[in-house]
Amino acid sequence: MFSRDSSPSRRRRLSAVARILSVTGIVVLLLGVSYAGIGAPRAPRIVTFSSGLPPGGGSASVNLTVNLTDSPSFEPSSLKAPPNAVLHLHLKNTGVLNHTFTISTKANFVVPTNWTPTQLDAFFTTNGSIVNISVPAGSTIFTNVSLPGYAVTGESFEIVSVLPYQFQAGMRGFLNVSVGTLGPGVVLDVQATDTFRFVPDALAVNATSYPVTVDVDATNIGVLPHTWTLVAQPNYTLLASNYSTYLQAHPPLGRASLANGGESNWTNFSVAAPGVYEFICEITGHFLNGMFGFLYVGVAPPANATPPSTAIVQVGILVGAASLLGIGAIFALAASYTGRFPRTPPSGGHTP
Repeated sequence: MFSRDSSPSRRRRLSAVARILSVTGIVVLLLGVSYAGIGAPRAPRIVTFSSGLPPGGGSASVNLTVNLTDSPSFEPSSLKAPPNAVLHLHLKNTGVLNHTFTISTKANFVVPTNWTPTQLDAFFTTNGSIVNISVPAGSTIFTNVSLPGYAVTGESFEIVSVLPYQFQAGMRGFLNVSVGTLGPGVVLDVQATDTFRFVPDALAVNATSYPVTVDVDATNIGVLPHTWTLVAQPNYTLLASNYSTYLQAHPPLGRASLANGGESNWTNFSVAAPGVYEFICEITGHFLNGMFGFLYVGVAPPANATPPSTAIVQVGILVGAASLLGIGAIFALAASYTGRFPRTPPSGGHTP
């Protein structure tokens, strides 16, 4: 004969334990589902575009993306377009100062850097401009402009910011009219998140001629700092243990720094050959936690799979998710039984 405590205080304690176990189990289950979602393969986003001059002649469409910085500078400072092109300009002011994007109408004329702001204004007042866009601090301007008929192959037109002393301080570049050195162009949008993922993390460019120009608009939709960094070599898989050494020896093909939440920056680059190019976040620990993706250029991406280098990270995440789900289930099961044993004894308060 032995006594079992069935007092109200004991039942209250068991009930509290059951509630704690239930809540813990639900939290762990939710974490497991969340991590399982991160580890699941993501379908690639396929991007198609037209390249070169259209059949039968006419105008080519060219995407040109330029960062206007407070250095002051244009990045890139050298642009190319074929004759009669329609320029799709994406102008991003990355600084806190206002700038302009102004293209001279005079072919092969280099504006003297010792000109005063008054002389520069007089020049553009007299000769006009192919395009003159004011880009306020922190803003992005999208505009289309057609090259004039007198812009022929081999000619170059200077680009300046006409705001006082910006041109004199180095904010200048050139639009070169050229045929045969241009590849097709495409603009891609990528988001960096604080769950250590790029969205999308698989991009495909259906290129048929090279080089192909690619302009990436990367946006940080989280609060942590990130980068979007594209390796220079095709079909090369980075490891978390060697990526910093690799990037020191092989400068990235493209890089967008996203130091602040909500920040958006362009990176522009030319891909010389087909292949699979990996992109990563360089911030310590982010690549290790799965912040990477692949750009497929002229190569068919897998239907719904990730290239081999993701296997370690994906398997690790899925195993971790399965463990969390299992732990959550155990907690939930324990909670369902806690408080049932011992059963409430008969009215006598004892069991034989």
